[in-house]
Order: sequence, then structure tokens, then C-alpha cells
Amino acid sequence: MLDIKRVLASKPRKPEHVELAALWTPWGEKIAAGEKDLPPASHPRPQLARDAWTSLNGVWECAFVFASDAVTSWRAATPPADGWRPIRVPFSPEAPLSGVCRQLQPSELLWYRRTFEAPALAAGERLVLHFEAVDWACQVFVNGVPVREHVGGYLPFSADVTEALRPGANHLAVCVLDPSDAGTQLRGKQRLERGGIWYTAQSGIWQDVWYEVVPAAHVVDLVVDARPAAGMLALLAEVEGEGTLIARLLDEGREVARASVRAAGARELRLRLDVPDPHLWRPSDPHLYDIELTFGADRVRSYCGFRTVEVRPDDAGVPRVHLNGKALFLRGVLDQGYWPDGLMTAPSEAAFAHDILAARELGFNLLRMHVKVESRRFYALCDRLGILVWQDMVSGGGSYGTWQTSYKPTLLRASWSMATDEGPAAARRLAADDPGYRREWRETCAGTVHLLRGHPCVVGWTLFNEGWGQFDARAACDDVRAMDPTRLVSAASGWYDRLCGDVHSVHNYFRPLEVWRDAAREPRAFVISEFGGVSWAVPGHVSLETSYGYETAEGAAAFATEVRGLLDRVLSLRGRGLAGYVYTQLSDIEEETNGLLTYDRRVNKLAAAPDGPR
Repeated sequence: MLDIKRVLASKPRKPEHVELAALWTPWGEKIAAGEKDLPPASHPRPQLARDAWTSLNGVWECAFVFASDAVTSWRAATPPADGWRPIRVPFSPEAPLSGVCRQLQPSELLWYRRTFEAPALAAGERLVLHFEAVDWACQVFVNGVPVREHVGGYLPFSADVTEALRPGANHLAVCVLDPSDAGTQLRGKQRLERGGIWYTAQSGIWQDVWYEVVPAAHVVDLVVDARPAAGMLALLAEVEGEGTLIARLLDEGREVARASVRAAGARELRLRLDVPDPHLWRPSDPHLYDIELTFGADRVRSYCGFRTVEVRPDDAGVPRVHLNGKALFLRGVLDQGYWPDGLMTAPSEAAFAHDILAARELGFNLLRMHVKVESRRFYALCDRLGILVWQDMVSGGGSYGTWQTSYKPTLLRASWSMATDEGPAAARRLAADDPGYRREWRETCAGTVHLLRGHPCVVGWTLFNEGWGQFDARAACDDVRAMDPTRLVSAASGWYDRLCGDVHSVHNYFRPLEVWRDAAREPRAFVISEFGGVSWAVPGHVSLETSYGYETAEGAAAFATEVRGLLDRVLSLRGRGLAGYVYTQLSDIEEETNGLLTYDRRVNKLAAAPDGPR
């Protein structure tokens, strides 16, 4: 039975043009105050780290330039003569921590500039410049020389800039285009007109910028594939130059395996390290092994965790998620990765740790990272702190029609399995008719799998969410399984299920919680991948006077009673075949006040209840 009251409470509404109230997290407040004793950040690339690296975060300059042909001119544009202002990188200009608080428009280009001192390079050494993420398309210049073009707002990229360097001060500039939701590119929850479940669009550099000096012969990339069933660790290293690659596997400092291979003109080197009976990784015991690589003068650190994940029937014949061969009930919470002072950029590494530990303390064992690829430091912390991650691919496409992505699936549950996502008509219906978008989605999906494949915390992929830009989910599911057979795939989360993948993933905000029949031929685990959404706007910790959620609680006690009641109800379905759930959501975000934590992360709403968390 449809709960009409909850449906009406969640009805999409026109955004209000009201300025967000200033909210600061404890970490962002320290940054804004200019505190100098903040803890140093760990390496921005934890699974391919060298001891020496240099951060280029800090104060840059930026300028906004109108361009009538911004979509095509960003590649060859020239920087403006004036209009420059300071900006704190890596925070987007829309974020308070940037110090700019100005939104980039689709008709504008965003320019960055700064100088840096290039270190003296020994014979053969190279200087590699790294950008962890720039939203969306950018051209990078060193001393006026274009050194790298990149399209895609969520994945890291790098450039060997050695040939463009000069002694002393070097000039670094970046030209950025970001149409946000005026375009069809991948953008997740960003909108120029925020409101409801859609959040403030952000642009430009939003993750770390750094450089490192590498020897002429060096490791370029590393794929870590831990296979506990085979008792081995497989490494695929991309290298530049000649030499012998030596790999050591260490367990708490003790060498447990070693292997080597000679590079003789090959760029890809494969190594096998035998690890009989490895110590398995699991949330209650997140055991990690260290990896040390030597390639000539190059020294690289990495790590791995051994674990398996699969869906198979339990003793009663019910499909369950199994971790390391044992059935594991997924207790998940939706993590959207937004912050009031940094938007999509966490104010510090400690802020990541705070959210991960808060989720664990509230009884969750899984975070669903929602339509966003997070900083690599986040996944490394999940590996070390012991929480599972279900990773969404980033959504995009044209403007989503509310009938197709909201009203119809809400009112007509039968529509979930009746609609196809194949062919031109389906592509138009689900805002996936731009071939450029579909190409970018496929490339970014493959890039995301490659980026996160070595993290044991990541146990599954969600390809499409609620029909946003969905297309050819069956083919996409086959492609991801071929790229990564070690994780589970949820092809369509919410509705428009295509009867493929490892998980029957439904969203249920408006009907009684229950386990529904699965029409797929192959057994799939049934997961309620979104539900809940109880709203409580904690006075003094909200961005707006208005709030959005699926039902409203008045005060801490009412909020806790309703949330715990929902969690108890969904947990009672375990015996009826439920394999897991994802509660909406971890924190408030702008108008949404349905988080378990306030947007500024200063109040744990369940801990604020009379009898605390449970």
C-alpha cells in the first residue's frame, strides 16, 4: 500500500532562491581561521606512494571569463589580463572554504594560476604533475605551454611537465569548463539551482594538486589483485624504462613473499607472489599487507587486503552476500560526501575519519558512496578502519523528466520491470540520448573500476540510480563483470531493473517494507538500497529555514523513535530473505535534513536522543 502522506512530503518542488546560512564543520572552521598546526595530510595516492612529494594546495588566483563559445574555446583560450582574485585550492569557488563563494556559469571559463619553484632535477629525472580531480574539462599550462588536456570531473590525471620547466619560478595555469546540469556530462547530484535532493553545483579544482620527481626508469601505474582462494597476490605494473621490478609483501614489517621480473622493452610487467593461507580482511579485522616495489632507483609503497565477496544461497537456499565464504548481512547508510564549507571536498582527512567512525558506531558496516567518486584517501581510510563500501558510478545525461524518474516509479511499481533501457526511444526517455554522454559514462565507469580495484573495502558497484541517464544496463553489467569479476554488481538501483547483476536493488520510501519476488533467472540478493529519510532540522545546525525529507520528526526523541523503528522493521526482514539495506542518509545536506548527522557534523541526532545511539 502506497503511503500518500510520505509521497506528498517528498514531492519535488521548485528551488527557492534563498542564500544558504553559513555552516562550518570543526575542521573547516580551523582552516578558515588560518590555524597553522593542522595535521599533515597523508599521501594523496595511497596505493602508489613515494616518500617525496610536494603539495600544491593553498592560495592560488582565479578569474571568471565570459565566453560566448565556452564549450569549444576552453582548449585554446588565453588567460585574462585582469579580474584575478585569491582562491584556496582544492576548494571549488562555490565552496565557502575557497574564499570566493562565486558560482561558475555555463557561459564562463574559470581560470587558475600560481607559481611554483621547480626542484633541480638530476640527469634523467622527470617531474610529474598530478590533479586528483577537476570538474569538468580543463587545459593545463606550464609556462604557457599546454601540457595536458583532461575531460571528466571525478577521476585523477597527471602530466610529465619536465620539458616545459625552467629554472626558478614556474607559472602554472588551468582553464576550466563546467556546464554543470546545463550540459549532459557526468555530474551526480550537482545542480545550478539547488533544492530538495539536488545540491549546489561546484566547479574546477576540487581535489589535491601535487607533484613528484621520479627517476628516468619508474613505476607509472599498479594494479593490485589479491586472490585468497588461489593463495597469491597478482601485480600488474606499468613501467617506464628498463630495469628489474622487485616486489616484497610485508605483514607487520615481516617479509612473507618476494618476486621479481625483468623489463625488456615491455611497459606492462606481471608478478605473482605466493601467499598461502593469507590473513583475511573483514570489517571486524581490517588486516592489510604492505607492498614495497623497487624498479632501479625508484621506490614505491602500496598495500593490499585479501578478501572474497560473492552472492550465493545460504543453507536455506536464500541468496545472500558472502564475505570470505560467510554470509554477511549488509547494514548500510547512504553517504553523499557533501560538506557545508567544502561542498564535494572534505575539509580534512579527519573529517573523512569522523564520518566513517560515526557510521560504525551507529551500527552500520557499509557506506554506499552515492553517485560520486571520493578522494583516494577516503577509500584508504575505509580499508584501514574496517567498513565496506558500495560504490556508485556517477550519473549524468540530459535533464531528467520527473515523470520518468520520480512520479511514475513512485506511483506505479509495476513500471519498474516493464520499461526497457535499450534503443533510441528509451535513451530519450531516460535522458541518455547524447552519444557523448554515453561514451563518457562508459569511459568513467572503466576508469572508476581501475582506480578503486585495489581497495578491499569496495565490495560492489552500482551502475545506474533511479533511471538517471540509464542505458543498456545489461551490457554495462557484462562489461563491469569482465573488468572486475571480484566484486558484486547492482546494475540498476531503485527501479527499472533489467534482471541482471548480483543484486535485486530496490528503493522503498513509500510502501511497507518487505521482500519482493525476483523475476531474474539467476539468484540475486535482495537489498533495499534506499529507505528511511526521516527529517529533523536541528536548530542552529541547518542551512535553510525550509527542510526536505520523507517525513518530519519534531525533536530528538521523535526522530530516534521513528528511525529506530524503521531500522528494526527492516532488520526483521532478514529471516524472510532480505540480504541487506541502505538507510537514507548519513548526514544532512543543504535543504535535506534527513541525515543521522547534522550537515556541520556537530550533532549526532541519534546520540542526542534520550537513550543515545543503539
